[in-house]
Amino acid sequence: MSMRVRARMVAVALSGIAVGSGAPAQQSIDHRALLARAKIESAAAAARSMVLERRASSEQDLARQAQAREAAVVARIQQAEADIVAGQARVAIVDRLLEDQRGRLALQQQPIARLLAALQSLARRPAIISVVQPGSIEDLVHVRAVLASTLPVIREKTQGIRGEVAQTRTLQAQAMLAGQALSRSRFQLEEQRLALTRLEATHRARAQALGRDALFESDRAIALGETARDIVDSMDQADTQTATLQQLAALPGPVPRPLRPGATLSMGRGGWGGGAPYRLPVRGRVVIGFGELSDAGVRSRGLTLSTGEGADIVAPAAGRVAFAGPFRGYGVVIILDHGGGWTSLLAGLGQATVAVGARVDQGARIGTAASGPAARITVELRRRDRPVDMTPLLG
Repeated sequence: MSMRVRARMVAVALSGIAVGSGAPAQQSIDHRALLARAKIESAAAAARSMVLERRASSEQDLARQAQAREAAVVARIQQAEADIVAGQARVAIVDRLLEDQRGRLALQQQPIARLLAALQSLARRPAIISVVQPGSIEDLVHVRAVLASTLPVIREKTQGIRGEVAQTRTLQAQAMLAGQALSRSRFQLEEQRLALTRLEATHRARAQALGRDALFESDRAIALGETARDIVDSMDQADTQTATLQQLAALPGPVPRPLRPGATLSMGRGGWGGGAPYRLPVRGRVVIGFGELSDAGVRSRGLTLSTGEGADIVAPAAGRVAFAGPFRGYGVVIILDHGGGWTSLLAGLGQATVAVGARVDQGARIGTAASGPAARITVELRRRDRPVDMTPLLG
């Protein structure tokens, strides 16, 4: 093959470089739309997760707080899923760009390959052959001239290819970043799913514990309700008994036979003894009369006498000692049974000098008043446990 023919091949290859460069292929619209939609869904899920986390932090009710936390984790799962879809769309877009880029490089590399083949063919021809072969020197000069004029064109035409190669490297780096982002999104998705599983297990265990506690409290409430009903029934029975006692107490007693002119009231088979039918147990001043209100606001059922310290207390009428001893805050108390339903109660004594069961006559010493300048003795006369005004019976 002559040098002129090879030079013509170089020129044809240079023209092929300009023809091989074309416009890049159009990117897939579906992947771009999918990427945009996935970004919007990821941002919305992230916003929902933040709102739910704030709501869970401020919620006081444990049940609603647990629901808000689970909903926040679900929102983060949706965000991770949207990020995965976006990452897959980016990978698909970058793959399509790389495929188009490789196609353009293949078209542009074909004339360059032919040019390099022609130049290598020229370079392999020894210079001594051009001197020996007729016309070779003229062809060599022609080829030198063609190469001198084509080198700037080669640099200019291959500038685009170098840019395409750089773009290919950039796309490869973007593809690596997209793959890493996709891996991170998948890892986050697995983490959020595990977190949701643990959260559901925790809430389920708490719900079971609360259910057991609620069952125990329900049984306890039932038992307390039964106790309360028993108490109410007892109160009703007590109220009924109290009302019955009040009604019985309100009934009028038997009317005693009027006394004959000049006669005195007899206290029983033994009578009152000689003298007055009834007498005061001690000498003193009456400070509270029958039926008057005491300092405590209680209506008196007898007489209260102020007496001297250690004064002797005598029996107001004959009878048997039914009780003698201290009683609550009333000091020493003596109860005399006169028979026929008549009794006398003496309170505020300092000491009793008689024993239970002893029989005493009217005026007999039965005790002493309390010590101190303000000693008081209270005496009550009762007829079948009903207070009786003793004033008409006093001598």
